[in-house]
Amino acid sequence: MLAGGTDVFPAKANDAAWGRGREEPVLDLSAIPELRGIAQDPQGFRIAAAVTWSELLAADLPPDFDALRLAAREVGGRQIQNRGTLAGNLCNASPAADGVPPLLCLDAEVELVSLEETRRLPLSTFLLDNRSTALRPDELMSAIFVPRPPAGARSTFLKLGARRYLVISIAMVAAWLRPDADGKVAEARIAVGACSPVAQRLSKLEADLLGSPLDESLAATATPRHLEPLAPIDDVRASAGYRREAALTLVRRALAQLAAKPLGRVA
Repeated sequence: MLAGGTDVFPAKANDAAWGRGREEPVLDLSAIPELRGIAQDPQGFRIAAAVTWSELLAADLPPDFDALRLAAREVGGRQIQNRGTLAGNLCNASPAADGVPPLLCLDAEVELVSLEETRRLPLSTFLLDNRSTALRPDELMSAIFVPRPPAGARSTFLKLGARRYLVISIAMVAAWLRPDADGKVAEARIAVGACSPVAQRLSKLEADLLGSPLDESLAATATPRHLEPLAPIDDVRASAGYRREAALTLVRRALAQLAAKPLGRVA
């Protein structure tokens, strides 16, 4: 099953080039109206499975979605953003999926439906491994849920690739902070992608940031030991060591951005 098809068709071409057969039927879901649109209620936001990256960028969403908006700008070119969907990015489950770190920082859940039941899973539970998810053969993803953010939350997203656009990530970081009334960190969420089979939240760093002042010292809180849960690999884009160093640099830059001032709306 597909909506945008931006991952399926390149995969089919790659299989053909390597002499691998991939001729199973494909069901296009993009015309189902119930799978479109972004809705909100007092509990949060429901992003239907066929919502595209361009539709997300055009939506009226609060500032703590800025990391996801910034990631949306990095997903391929304009044509891919017009066609590709957030849900497809999650179901493809690439370690370098741009949408995963921001959605992890938003505490997102996914809705999975079958003839027998509808169930919700935290995104962190849904993603199992490289190209592996908890989606059963009889299910499809129908929506992504994001809880309504607390007042004052802010977020950002940084991505490193071999060039500025149209590139698969070497490393990427999403960061989300909520300040308290005294200008200190009341809550923090930091996620790193493309440095493990599945993007990882840095729980130890998140705990160490609590109570820290939102000033120029915040970035220095992040140290190499905070990145120990990551498992970067050597591949054609970068070495494991380079990825680990790059991830630390991106984490520090993201924290510095969030400490400097509340981020404005991403256009």
